Amino acid sequence: MSAVGGRGARRARRWRHALAIAAIYGVTLLFLFPVIYLALTAFRPPADVFAVLTAGFRFSFQNFTDALGWKGVKVGESFVNSGIVATTSTVLSLVITLPSGFMLARYRTRLARTWFLAIYIIRTIPYVSWLLPLFLLAQRFEFHDTYPGIIAAQAAFHVTFYSCIFKGFFEGIPHELEEAALVDGCSRWGAFVRISVPLAVPGIVAAGILGWIWGWNELLIALFLTSDHIPM
Repeated sequence: MSAVGGRGARRARRWRHALAIAAIYGVTLLFLFPVIYLALTAFRPPADVFAVLTAGFRFSFQNFTDALGWKGVKVGESFVNSGIVATTSTVLSLVITLPSGFMLARYRTRLARTWFLAIYIIRTIPYVSWLLPLFLLAQRFEFHDTYPGIIAAQAAFHVTFYSCIFKGFFEGIPHELEEAALVDGCSRWGAFVRISVPLAVPGIVAAGILGWIWGWNELLIALFLTSDHIPM
């Protein structure tokens, strides 16, 4: 009886494992379906856009050639500008806010508390309300239609977001590791660079990806701080 019971338990575990795998694949396909449908639509001829699943195997690059050759719109230049702005603003904000997040996580001084309060207050203000002051500042200091103007604006919006993220990551790193580095002769800055930053790489990568996507998709800042193009 025990052998029969053991076989029944193993069979039940195999069924549960199979059902779990099927559920995972089902949910994955459910979330991938819009992406697959979008990709198929992009490669269909214009006449088959509304019959993607019933149009057979007819594929075309006409949509891409039409977009790249659209009169009056420099698609290639727009891609380059978006890439430059998103990448530069992300890297700049990461460099600035890594020490900020470390300070918020490790120090309990008045400066750290004031900075933490300022971050939360700024985060509660809709960023749309900052656009007109940014436009006036860009005009005043001749940053309108320039890379530095739009990069500085996007990096400024990243600062509060990144600081909160890095605060959480640095709080998860045992401070005993930094104390050991100080005992071994590292300065506070050396312990930060050699110990804390390498251990926070997953957070840096996650924040960088989110910030880059946000910078790539951002439209309102570009509309306010540029006219029709940024000189290459």
